[in-house]
Amino acid sequence: QLPYSFFINGTEIMQSLATTLEEEKLSHEMVVKVIYQPQAVFRVRSVTRCASSMQGHSGAILHVHFSADGKRLASGGGDGTVRLWDMLTSTPLKTLKGHKNWVMAVAWAPDGSFLISGDSKGEIRVWDGETGAARGKPLRGHKDYISSLAWEPYHNAEDCRRVCSGSKDAGVRVWDISTKKCLLSMSGHTKGVTSVKWGCEGLIYSASQDRSIKVWDSVRGVLVRTLQGHAHWVNGLALNVDYALRIGPYDHNGKAPDDIKERKQRATEKVQKVIKDNGLQYELLCSASDDMTCFLWDPVRSKKPIIRMTGHQQTVNHVAFSPDGRYVASASFDNSVRLWNGTTGKFVARFLGHVQDVYMCCWSADSRLLLSASKDSTLVVWNLKTKKIKHQLPGHADEVYAVDWSPDGHKVASGSKDKVLKVWVT
Repeated sequence: QLPYSFFINGTEIMQSLATTLEEEKLSHEMVVKVIYQPQAVFRVRSVTRCASSMQGHSGAILHVHFSADGKRLASGGGDGTVRLWDMLTSTPLKTLKGHKNWVMAVAWAPDGSFLISGDSKGEIRVWDGETGAARGKPLRGHKDYISSLAWEPYHNAEDCRRVCSGSKDAGVRVWDISTKKCLLSMSGHTKGVTSVKWGCEGLIYSASQDRSIKVWDSVRGVLVRTLQGHAHWVNGLALNVDYALRIGPYDHNGKAPDDIKERKQRATEKVQKVIKDNGLQYELLCSASDDMTCFLWDPVRSKKPIIRMTGHQQTVNHVAFSPDGRYVASASFDNSVRLWNGTTGKFVARFLGHVQDVYMCCWSADSRLLLSASKDSTLVVWNLKTKKIKHQLPGHADEVYAVDWSPDGHKVASGSKDKVLKVWVT
């Protein structure tokens, strides 16, 4: 049986229809439209304890990323190494050496065959996902640090060859990791690029410190449109299909079909389900900025924002859509996390529990739990149903910069300034 959630005017019915009508100040005499939406058929249990503290990095850990099947974890940091960890045994697998500078970003290919990493001097390296061996010479072209990396979606290219990079040098580049050539170099931003996303419609989105978001054609490399509205740096982007694109052909148990055609079909279905379940035709984009606001966009069709989401009192550092695309969470330096409706952009709830800047947030695979990482050295798990704290996870000795919830839902990895990678389990 499918679990459902019910909504009136975008407000979820939590207790009874009568109480929700009173809260919304609606008359009992009116005809009320109740919208129902299916929830995930599986449940992810909240992480409650630290299973292992893995030392090895000799600098702050700046990025952690699980592979699509959830079996391997990659971390990059200030010591110039990328490290692979085995999630079944919580032990180090391999240390990938080659970068001479801080590793700013790491990203797994949707099928787990490759791992890419970008450093603070603009160099991108490609590693074998299984063995950790370096695959050929590094990709050089950027003049400043790599801020963001994004793979081409699996359902558009199952060979996982093209990857996009954004850099502080204001450039956006598309590379072929097999030939090690730069296929497209897209210039148009006047200041550093902070985030890049590769959408399911074949468009690339780049956010910049020049206050704009640019939409590029990923085949020809031409500018499609520019999204303007923010009054300060744009810090981050999120697509409502991010999670579906990330796990590609894998299901929530980390299993994928053997046949390539089936894999491609499954990846396509996942993306279409998110769009269809939310009553949309195309993917939506959310942007976070130093101007304390977020914007929700329909970037495939329009350059005008759907809504401007206001409420934060400080810089908004990070935004993340829930896997089902129903909610978007924003993490801010005002010590709070805010929850918004993923299709209308309406404010839903404010989560207070951190005592310092919130750097990042991530979702459980079933969209029922949200996790935030903060400067106050703690992680907090939030319950979406009650809109309250479910668990507080202290343990790090310094600011927590990076956090990721494994796609299979069993583990959370967090990386901190204290150079320790912690794995949290249920």
